[in-house]
Amino acid sequence: MPEKKVSESRTEMSQLMMPQHANIAGTVYGGVILSIADGVAYVCAARHAGPNCVTVSVDQVDFREPIRIGELVNFKASINYVGRTSMEVGIRIEAENLKTGKKRHTNSCYFTMVSLDESGKPTPVPRLICETQVEKKRCKEGQIRREHARELAEKRKQAGL
Repeated sequence: MPEKKVSESRTEMSQLMMPQHANIAGTVYGGVILSIADGVAYVCAARHAGPNCVTVSVDQVDFREPIRIGELVNFKASINYVGRTSMEVGIRIEAENLKTGKKRHTNSCYFTMVSLDESGKPTPVPRLICETQVEKKRCKEGQIRREHARELAEKRKQAGL
């Protein structure tokens, strides 16, 4: 099985928040941020495993601070952990005030993406090479989240949910 470094799939994208992205209070809808983040997660996963990747879950979303119209939102994504056919993509979201240059960490989220073959069946993804201590830490945390998700899914199945 091939291997890829975390740095080979790292993805950064930016989007200016316009009036159509916001509610009447002038803050951006969470769904707008999640929609853009989903596209960023796709690009990151596709760089790692190829273009036939799909979102299977959004595991955790933390909305720390509101984003306002006129701010530039920067999405920074990397593969944190890989299973056999799935990948966890972590995304850090920052809002930048273009007048002052001040940046704020506004959101974090984790997407689980799966690579599919031509018939739509899950297919193995390249192993992940973690080179830095931060990458190794994120990988371990991703593995813990994956194990927790499996346990939760099993409990739901046993409960008939």
